[in-house]
Amino acid sequence: MSTTKPIPLIFGETLFDCFAPDECVLGGAAFNVARHLQAWGCDPLLLSRVGNDRKGHAILEAMRQFAMNTSGMQVDEQRRSGQVNVSLQNGQPHFVIEPLSAYDFIAAENLPVQPPALIYHGSLALRQRVSAQTLDDIVRRYSSPLFMDVNLRTPWWNREELEQRMHQATWVKLNHDELQALYSPQDGLRSKAEAFMQQHSLQRVIVSCGERGAFALDQQQGYAEVTPPEKLEVIDTVGAGDAFASVCLLGILSDWPLQQTLDRAQQFASLIVCRRGAVPDDDSLYQGLKASWSAHASA
Repeated sequence: MSTTKPIPLIFGETLFDCFAPDECVLGGAAFNVARHLQAWGCDPLLLSRVGNDRKGHAILEAMRQFAMNTSGMQVDEQRRSGQVNVSLQNGQPHFVIEPLSAYDFIAAENLPVQPPALIYHGSLALRQRVSAQTLDDIVRRYSSPLFMDVNLRTPWWNREELEQRMHQATWVKLNHDELQALYSPQDGLRSKAEAFMQQHSLQRVIVSCGERGAFALDQQQGYAEVTPPEKLEVIDTVGAGDAFASVCLLGILSDWPLQQTLDRAQQFASLIVCRRGAVPDDDSLYQGLKASWSAHASA
């Protein structure tokens, strides 16, 4: 019988966010979350696919530099690595996502023998049948709980398919606009979230609200909310939701109380938006936060 500690399995896209032809930064929800979890000490397995091209080689090299496990990475000889062209519209990022990228064709390869502690996936990586079918195969193979991170990117989502995915999930994270789009009755956000959680039999739903912070509902722990600091020098909001999600996952894996999880998730996301790029270049930010959190835990 294996005594190896179960690890989180992170499924989805690895890509480059390009703000200009010569200004591209590594990203993708799955990559960002896996990078954060690695720095938090969770040893995740990232299951994704890149092209045999310059961007794909850069993604794999970055993973090695971050000491991330690359055994779940696949190289596609026919399709290019993912790219998203990002522009700002009214201060908010607008995304143009290249179709038929390597991560749309993730295969059920190099899977762990032991069931993962949990399975994370976003919704963008399921836009094509091959990757969606692979996730279905993984979910059937293991009985691990599922964390779904909703990312509605027009035209890359279908309501009926999302509804089916959310019924499979244990926890769902989405933003307030996505909640409004997916649950139409004209109630307040909290009432919508309560009905949404009940409709999909979720254990927890987490709703991010941009500059207003976030709130969460949990079947056992009830309601919690958090607001960001009043004064933030925001530089780049791309990847802030992934930073928030990573600490929500860390809280689940560490069995933190709901309010503490939200407080720490907001703290980390607030630090991420004050710098360029979705992930830090080194581990100093994580180390500082971990030291702070440990100090509070022992105080």
